[in-house]
Amino acid sequence: MFDYQTLKPLLFKMQPETAHHMGEYFLKIANSMPTLFNRWVEKHFVDDEALHQEIFGRTFLNPVGLAAGMDKNATMIPGMLAMGFGFTEVGTITPKPQKGNPKPRMWRHVKEESLQNAMGFNNDGMKKVKKRLLQRYPFTTPIGVNIGKNKVTPEDEAINDYTTLLETFHEVADYLVINISSPNTPGLRDLQNESFIKELFIKATAITKKPILLKIAPDMEAADAIAITKVAVENGAAGIIATNTSIEHSLVSNPESIGGISGAVIKEKSFQLFDAIAKELYGKTTLISVGGIDCAEEAYRRLQAGASLVQLLSPLVFHGPSLIANINKGILELMKRDGFNTIEEVIGSKR
Repeated sequence: MFDYQTLKPLLFKMQPETAHHMGEYFLKIANSMPTLFNRWVEKHFVDDEALHQEIFGRTFLNPVGLAAGMDKNATMIPGMLAMGFGFTEVGTITPKPQKGNPKPRMWRHVKEESLQNAMGFNNDGMKKVKKRLLQRYPFTTPIGVNIGKNKVTPEDEAINDYTTLLETFHEVADYLVINISSPNTPGLRDLQNESFIKELFIKATAITKKPILLKIAPDMEAADAIAITKVAVENGAAGIIATNTSIEHSLVSNPESIGGISGAVIKEKSFQLFDAIAKELYGKTTLISVGGIDCAEEAYRRLQAGASLVQLLSPLVFHGPSLIANINKGILELMKRDGFNTIEEVIGSKR
């Protein structure tokens, strides 16, 4: 068993994207070695009945999931189980394969424990990814599929990309996520408007009964975010994910000029927008919080604010895979401290 903190200095000498591919390769090796794989599951996966929830017709064994952006091509689903995640969201996936933006396109801000990326929805395309999902679905833990439009698709034709993707993936996913909030596809965030969202969800819910969620950006004004999320829910959205990366580059001391910021520096920004949405929508739809969640206390704060589930990605780079187990164990300790017997009692307890 390799200790992540021992390996981290070596990994941090590499380009972030290179280190990511090394991690993907290692997870594939672990998956092919049952003894090692089972040892990882035993070490990292927290399965306590107090954390179980029934959501979207599936049992979520713990509330901590992988956010979209790491497993772009559905190649690491067993590995995410071995790391301790209670669910995995793959993607973002586009109809056609695309290489994404020119490299370098990912940067570490080590002092701030944050990342900046301008990946641009690099992925293998829906046909290849669906083939992989057909080999995995249904899986031990729930699988979400995050979808987005191709860069070359004009804005006025974007809805066709989303409906095509929904038709392709709804049979191999436990839930689907409409991503119109990445800052790395030109014009994508312009789709965060009420008319587009209304039209999209009317068409989407005619395609499938599977839960479809909307993921929003953290840089919106709270009133605008509340307005579009309410429209989404009123027209069939099964949930809201808040938030994606931020284009407020001044959050870090030496930013690049492109891309979105994730990690510790967006913690408060993400929470404040999530909290504003939860004030309006808690109890009316399923809420998932993501953005700067790097400890049990922060995850617990999001749950008490109304999140049924939380997601993380960037903190893994700085804290390693033990973080997931530490968060889940910490949630259990905080529940015991506060006299909660089940996670359902925690969710929304501060609303």
